[in-house]
Amino acid sequence: MFSSSQHQALLADWQKQFNQALEQFLNQSKEPARLYGPIQYFMHLGGKRLRPLLCMASGHFCSQKAKEALPAALAIELFHNFSLVHDDIMDQAPLRRGQETVHIKFGLASGILSGDRMLVQAWQALEKAPNHAIPMLLHRFNTTAAEVCEGQQLDMDFEQRKSVSTPEYEHMIRLKTAVLLGFSLEAGALSGGAASQTAQALYRFGVDIGIAFQIKDDWLDAFGAIQEVGKQTGGDILARKKTWLWIKALECDQKAMLALDELADQERVQATLALFRKHALDQKALELAGHWKEKAMEALGEARLSKEGNDFFKAFADFLVDRNY
Repeated sequence: MFSSSQHQALLADWQKQFNQALEQFLNQSKEPARLYGPIQYFMHLGGKRLRPLLCMASGHFCSQKAKEALPAALAIELFHNFSLVHDDIMDQAPLRRGQETVHIKFGLASGILSGDRMLVQAWQALEKAPNHAIPMLLHRFNTTAAEVCEGQQLDMDFEQRKSVSTPEYEHMIRLKTAVLLGFSLEAGALSGGAASQTAQALYRFGVDIGIAFQIKDDWLDAFGAIQEVGKQTGGDILARKKTWLWIKALECDQKAMLALDELADQERVQATLALFRKHALDQKALELAGHWKEKAMEALGEARLSKEGNDFFKAFADFLVDRNY
């Protein structure tokens, strides 16, 4: 993820701590197997673990207390994965991280119920946070969780609409994706007892880089290599999601975009991608992601971290925008 050996060493240490804590937490409950088996399966599919690592990094650079951020990190990762399990059901997605989704492998009922249990597990993990931080962490966790649900509903609503504005899209991805990244940083700071100004600045950094992250994610769905991304190319197009690429393509050539609805699925995917490229939207999307990264760096400056902390989060922002998966 990072080129610096010092950053790599920190990440390796936090990842080791987090993985050990996650295994210990998951092993507390194994029966009934048809409930906990799908949870174990999904949590072991891997993923980037960006949010818990961000949480622990924030705890470390704010107060040298990465370990105290572990309960919040667990809660955030459990909540994130709960949302993915249910998102896959709503999207009827066959693959997640290159493997069968939970509802495909275990059935729809198990997908719904195991997802519900993961949400409860998130609250249980948060109970172990430092006492001084629990009230604010619980308040902010619940606010963020509600916003993520609102963002998901807006995303689904947009699928049924003929047009969506760019501000509407940015509001949706802020809720669906960015606020959880922001809370990950905020939660680490709160767990370590950082000043509210620092926690709020890191939250804004996370939200802005989260918007950049989602725009790059939309780009990867359209233009990424399936062996690197781990899911089918053009999934958003098949689901008729109103991504920034789709919105801008409609603005550029409404007639051509509407005509695509008459095509069969795979033909529609290829024709839509061709239209994206025709109007240079692949490049423009990357430029937009870069714009939001710049805003994130402005917020990071307001957190007044050490040079080490600033360098770490700058490298993290670079990774999110430059990644190929």
